[in-house]
Amino acid sequence: MTPRLTMTRRIAQLGFGLFFYGFAIALMIRAEIGVAPWDVLGQGVSLSTGLPFGLVTNIVGLIVLLLWIPIRQKPGIGTVFNVALVGPSAQVGLWILPEIEGLGLRILVFVAGLLLLGIATGLYLGARFGPGPRDGLMTGIHHRYGGKIWIVRSSIELVVLTIGAILGGNLGWGTLAFALLIGPIVHFTMPRLMVPAAITAGTVVTPEPSPDVTVN
Repeated sequence: MTPRLTMTRRIAQLGFGLFFYGFAIALMIRAEIGVAPWDVLGQGVSLSTGLPFGLVTNIVGLIVLLLWIPIRQKPGIGTVFNVALVGPSAQVGLWILPEIEGLGLRILVFVAGLLLLGIATGLYLGARFGPGPRDGLMTGIHHRYGGKIWIVRSSIELVVLTIGAILGGNLGWGTLAFALLIGPIVHFTMPRLMVPAAITAGTVVTPEPSPDVTVN
């Protein structure tokens, strides 16, 4: 594959991955059986402030990105686009998708959202333009202060989950299912969607993300 085609693939993966990521979040929200920890926080803040969920997602992403400064974590192009695009794509999904009735249908919609999010994560991380702000916070703390990465990740998500639940975010069985299944799903999708390591278009490709880095 030529450098130009490689760069085109990377840009396409990043764009589609981030759009599908936001749309997958919207699917899981509409399922109403629980969402990912960071989305519990987003829902809680949205309910407390009256701001649209998509805008809250952008604001939270920006705040998390600012937290990279003291831990000396450097953002990539993908990091910036993650902050800018995931919120709007989630809001578009919420505008398009109707309310879901019936537990069976809600479960199917949640599963569809979870699988789509796993594919989307593989797409945008596989583009090698840098992790999302939340993943970067996790890996930055790990590199700066040490400690096992799963402990860092679990601690961060426990804090945001607690705050989100207090504010009224949708904490449910879907939250547990997300925590248990997203890792294996991304472990399957990311290697298959990873752009081969190379130097393309005069830019050094970012290192392959850690297998523990599984969500935005």
